Amino acid sequence: MRSVWSPLKARNPTKTAGLLSCKPISMNSPVVQVKQKIDLTETEKMIFERLLATVHHFDFSTQLRVAGGWVRDKLLGKECYDIDIALDDMLGSTFVDKVTQYLASTGEEAQGLAVIPSNPDQSKHLETARMRLYDIWIDFVNLRSEKYSENSRIPNQMDFGTAEEDAYRRDLTINSMFYNINTSSVEDLTGRGIDDLRSGKIVTPLAPKETFLDDPLRVLRAVRFGARFSFTLDEELKRAAASNDVKDALAAKISRERIGTEVDLMVSGNEPVKAIAYIYELQLFWVVFSLPHEHELTLPQECDRLCLTYMDAAWSLLQLSGSLSLTDEQRRLSLYAALFFPFRTITYEDNKGKKIPIVKYVFRNSLKRKASDAETVVGVHSAVARLLSLIPFLESNVDGELNEDGMGSVLVHIPASSKLRVLTGFLLREVKDLWRVALLISVLAYPSPIGCSEDAMLKHSELDKRKEVFQAVENAILKLGLEKIWEVKPLVTGKDIMNILQLKCGGPSVKEWQQKLLAWQLANPAGTADECLEWMRQTHLKRIKME
Repeated sequence: MRSVWSPLKARNPTKTAGLLSCKPISMNSPVVQVKQKIDLTETEKMIFERLLATVHHFDFSTQLRVAGGWVRDKLLGKECYDIDIALDDMLGSTFVDKVTQYLASTGEEAQGLAVIPSNPDQSKHLETARMRLYDIWIDFVNLRSEKYSENSRIPNQMDFGTAEEDAYRRDLTINSMFYNINTSSVEDLTGRGIDDLRSGKIVTPLAPKETFLDDPLRVLRAVRFGARFSFTLDEELKRAAASNDVKDALAAKISRERIGTEVDLMVSGNEPVKAIAYIYELQLFWVVFSLPHEHELTLPQECDRLCLTYMDAAWSLLQLSGSLSLTDEQRRLSLYAALFFPFRTITYEDNKGKKIPIVKYVFRNSLKRKASDAETVVGVHSAVARLLSLIPFLESNVDGELNEDGMGSVLVHIPASSKLRVLTGFLLREVKDLWRVALLISVLAYPSPIGCSEDAMLKHSELDKRKEVFQAVENAILKLGLEKIWEVKPLVTGKDIMNILQLKCGGPSVKEWQQKLLAWQLANPAGTADECLEWMRQTHLKRIKME
């Protein structure tokens, strides 16, 4: 079954059940251990002492507060090196100048001084001053209160605010707490921060719809933090996030770069599936991963849920197998490749009539991510199509009729016993060190593709089967000596080929022979350049005689 995608359906999708097993995301809030007080490291003590000394030296009445994530993480017993200082009576740049003067008076030197201008389009509403103390970067901003215009996330009025006003304008209660350096105490000015942290709840300081309409990016931040800490999204927050008003505001007011940044942090985080599951549950999938509205696209039935299903299966295999020897970057790309696997064969025509994979559109237009991510994922999907035909032979190590994938002319002189190594080698030389990523995605579709209703994918027995296929194919590739085959240089150069063919310049025949000689090299891993050239001479002479 397939369905036609349209913006209207994306805005009001059919309500479907939860992930894979048709069970909703668990609503049980965790019990979180929260420290009674913040314990400072020696470096943090020295930093805060210098800042307080500056206040005293100039006889300021300034209250210095560390804001946001640092307070949250310290209360959770985690180290955090992202220190943001909120000032109640001056701009960050002014205070940094005074810190610099004070340090100079004591014979110390400030490092890395910088002022980052406000840039509302990139979620920077305030000028931020930055300096480095004891190898820790510190940002300084003033406390603020702000009001937003109707059709923009850029505040149309911003003033110095009180600590309480600043706390209430933040995205979540767990991010709204301060550590007052002057009094060495935590300030929970919304009255909910510590309780919500302890009970594992994602709640906004003000009414969630008001909070999200003021700055719709906060919807995705709520999702990201909920997934990162395995916290439960507040029910009222979920209703607000799923409302058409908020979805429309997210699509209209937030730059695609900012949406893409949040998604990338989710995919790179510790609970990527939970984050995308929240996006799916809140009916935000087609807002975030928007498709070209001017084209009618034929998508698989329940495509959004199928995307989530593939990502969940890939993540489960990664967890079950200790990340399958993938680097963090390869893991990130593999999750994108799994998430967009249901899109792999879908294209649209650009204004020049060229067919473009919809995966490229999502990366470049919906998420505004780097072009290399789009090219890589499309390349992985292409490799999967070819790898699926090789898996039965690599897995079982038995001979059979291989799909030569349009390479018949290249393989015509290759013994049947060597064709598996040659075809696999050509594929790995294209996909390079992402071959394990391609293999991971391939086993999700082998021996049959997974589907939304397959409860078996939640069972270890089914995951174990696919893990065993992965390991069997991986071992076969290693046994064939192909792990780094893309680093092996051709034995014969284009100049050598031209000499044998008696050509003065290159052309299609040179390219054809380069492929044939590479096939010979893959079939004869111990062969020398002289043996390769001699094979070419003999093969070329036979062709001439036949012609």
